[in-house]
Amino acid sequence: QMQLVESGGGLVQAGGSLTLSCIASGNIFRINSAHWYRQAPGQQREFVAKITSDDSTTYADSVKDRFTISRDKVKSMLYLQMTRLKPEDTAVYYCAVPLINAWGKGTLVTVSS
Repeated sequence: QMQLVESGGGLVQAGGSLTLSCIASGNIFRINSAHWYRQAPGQQREFVAKITSDDSTTYADSVKDRFTISRDKVKSMLYLQMTRLKPEDTAVYYCAVPLINAWGKGTLVTVSS
């Protein structure tokens, strides 16, 4: 069974930066689109960013120009560089390969004002 494991979450002040990582048990990031989602307390899970097999990227408007998604196909790693963080970015962040319904368990990001 494919496994995704996120890391890198934590507490950061507004305006700060964090980089999230996600490692996959197989080479799924090399051949599939990979996504980051997040879920804030009391809210539904929402799309954050995705990177396709040809490395084109898409971002939610709320994170555009602040977050960068990337991946290392050789290491089966997915990353989310987050800059200029805001309190409203506080959420559990999940990496996912929706095409095969593979999801990590999430990593918590808390941004203090």
